[in-house]
Parts: sequence; C-alpha cells; structure tokens
Amino acid sequence: MSSVTTTNTAYADARSVDLDYIPVIDLVDLMSGAPGAVEDVARQIVDASTRIGFFYIRNHSISQDVIDKAGKAMRDYFSLPQETKALAPVNTSQRGWMATGMAKLEGSKTHDLKEIFFWGPESWHPRLNVRKGVDSLVADNVWPDAAFPALRQDLLPYYLEVQRVGLRLLSAIAVGLGRSPDFFQGKYTSPMARGQLVYYPVSTAKDESEERFGSAPHTDFGVLTLLLQDMNGGLQVQNRAGEWIAATPIPGTLVCNIGDLLNRWSNETLSSNLHRVINRSGNERHSIAIFFDPDPDAVVDPTDLGFPEGVEKFPPISASDYIHGKNKKNFAQYK
Repeated sequence: MSSVTTTNTAYADARSVDLDYIPVIDLVDLMSGAPGAVEDVARQIVDASTRIGFFYIRNHSISQDVIDKAGKAMRDYFSLPQETKALAPVNTSQRGWMATGMAKLEGSKTHDLKEIFFWGPESWHPRLNVRKGVDSLVADNVWPDAAFPALRQDLLPYYLEVQRVGLRLLSAIAVGLGRSPDFFQGKYTSPMARGQLVYYPVSTAKDESEERFGSAPHTDFGVLTLLLQDMNGGLQVQNRAGEWIAATPIPGTLVCNIGDLLNRWSNETLSSNLHRVINRSGNERHSIAIFFDPDPDAVVDPTDLGFPEGVEKFPPISASDYIHGKNKKNFAQYK
C-alpha cells in the first residue's frame, strides 16, 4: 500500500499579497552615507516595524560572490551524512549541529522539521572573555573543520558583512525612535550576533496531519534578524489582523524583522511579529539567519529610549539573560 504524499493546502495556508505589502527598503544611500539617508530609512523602518514587524532590504552592499559562497557552503554542509554532521554536535552554548527533532518551539504541538547549524562570534571583547564558563553564550564556536573546512571559510565573510549592514540599520532605527544614530553603538561593542544555517525538508501529509511545521509559529528572541532565504518560499508572517501572509522571496534582498528584545526595548513601539515556515515547494529549503543581538552584558531598558519610570512596560534585563531564558524553553539540549 503506497503512502499518501499530497498535503492539505488549507492547513497553514497564507494569503499571497502584492510585493509592497511587506515594504522593500532600498539601502543604497544609507550604505553610502548620503545626506538625509538615515532619516529616510528610519521613517520606512519604523512604519514597517509598527505595522507588521517585517521588511525587505535591497542594495545592502553585500557582494553576490560572498552570498553565493556562503549559500553553497550551507547546502553542501547539510548534504553531508548525518554521522559527519554529528561530529560537531550542538551544545548548551548554542553552537554546532542540531538534528531534526531537537527544536520544539513554545506552544507548538510537536517538534520542527528543521535542522540547524549554530555559530556566533569568533572572538570576544577582553571584558567578556572572563565570562567564558560562567555565561554559556560567551563561548567558542564548534566548527566541523576536519570534515568540512569550507563551512567556516565561506560563511564567516558573509557573517561579518551582515553585521556591517546591521549596524547601519540600527543607526536608522535609533533615529526613528528619537535617539541619535549612535545610540546602539555602546551596546554593540562585542555583539552576540547569533547565526543559524537552517535546512527545511519538504513538508509531507503526515507532517501536516501532526501539525508539524518546518518552523512553528514564533517570534524571534533578539533585537534584529537579517535573513537570507532561497527562492523556494515558505516563510509566512502574521499581520496585526491575525492573518497569515506569504513573505515571497525577492531576488537580491534580505528579509529583516524586529525581535522580542527590541520590542521590549522600544516599550512595544516596534512589533515582534509571529512568523512560521512550511515548505511545500517540492524542493529542499535553506536559509541563513543572523540574529543581530547586542553584547551579552548589555542591559535592555525602555527608559534608555525615553520612556519614563512608571510608563515602561518591562524591567531592565541583560541581553544574555533574556536569550538564555528563551533557549531553555525551545531547544532539547537544555532539557
């Protein structure tokens, strides 16, 4: 008896929208330092981030060669045998390879389909080096150098370029929130900048009958996410009306979204929206996410952004403590 391979498209359906529904922001002037560019991009980001929490960026100045090499290294890595990937197993510093079944997001009925490779900074500010062994997020990376040295070699140039773009975006976000462009700089002297390579197999009828997603509905934990997605689609974003919208891949862009820490920092001015992934493309789906989060010891406090005591909705918390709390609720290696 053959298995059923068709899927129920009514399950986890999302509405297709015009490509400008989720704004596409051109960064050519911001990246070149053109006069007035910070203010112009600030207006666009704040509009998108108060309305839906997501936006695309184009003309971000990351070369296509750097992107292509990182993408190829990712695809080649995930195609390795399981036993080879398992030579660099994920740990509680959130470094290394995580097999399918180890990510179960808060509120979901079952584990996600995805595989993940995690990494972070290659080095830390001297003041943070002394926290190794105390704060597990201040840690060394776990690279599969013996089996697959191309992963580190071809991924890190992309990782560094995304951080450069992220700092420019944060300068615009600061202006949009009524602060100087350098507001975030003191919180990003040695950022966590958590990276994930993510592999999504094709969703099957069995997966959908068990309400299993590639990535179940969730918000991101940190400040700002910059995502490189392939052209297979599958990312869905919930708007303020509670409707799921397809975030269609647009060539030459990255998808950006506000995370929980920036939502908290901005006293909920900027929206950290639910999103999910379900891969019905018929092809394997790959993405590179950089969660551009501040220094582990950075204190996230709404009063820093001008919200007076008594009006702020959240007490101060360190970036590391917040991320730790979320990791422990979502990933099996902490159980």
